[in-house]
Amino acid sequence: MISAGDFRNGLTIEFEGSIFQIMEFQHVKPGKGAAFVRTKLKNIKNGGMIEKTFRPSEKVAPAHIDRNDMQYLYRDGDIFNFMNTETFDQISLGEEQIGDSLKFIRENDVVKMLSHNGSVFAIEPPLFAELEIIETEPGFKGDTAQGATKPATVETGAIVYVPLFVEQGDKISIDTRSGDYMKRV
Repeated sequence: MISAGDFRNGLTIEFEGSIFQIMEFQHVKPGKGAAFVRTKLKNIKNGGMIEKTFRPSEKVAPAHIDRNDMQYLYRDGDIFNFMNTETFDQISLGEEQIGDSLKFIRENDVVKMLSHNGSVFAIEPPLFAELEIIETEPGFKGDTAQGATKPATVETGAIVYVPLFVEQGDKISIDTRSGDYMKRV
C-alpha cells in the first residue's frame, strides 16, 4: 500500500475499481485545518481525467503495469498482430484497443505493450520514428513568411506537416507523441 503523502507523477494506482496514473499532485497545507494531497488522475483504460483529494495518511494499492517489447507483424483487416520478442508468442488486438497509436509504426517495428493482470490496455510506440515521405507538394522559393509548412504523407499513410524544403523521397524523423516533424535524416 502507498500512502498519499508518497505520491509521485507517473505512479499507477488502483482506485475505485479502476487503474489510474497520477498526472499531477500537490501537497496542500492550509493555515487552518489538516493537510491534504490534491491530485489529477488519468484513467489508463479509457483516458478520462478526474481530480481527487486525499488525506496524507490515506492508503491506496499500487497497480503493477507490465511493459513488454512486442514486434508489430502485420494488419489483417481490423486485427493487428504482434509477437513477443523473447518468447515468440503471438497476440492479436482489435482496432478499438489500438486506437491511433500505430499511425507512425511500420511492420516489424518494436513497440511496448502495456498490460494489467494480462489485459492489454495500451501500446506505446517508440518516441521517434524515421519514415520516408511518399507524397507531398513541391515547395516554392519565396513562398514563406516564416516557418511555413505543407502536408506530407509518410510511408505508414499518416499525414505530417513538414517545412517547404522537404521533398518526396526524403526520410524524416517524427515525434510519435505529438506527430510533429523533427528533422530530415
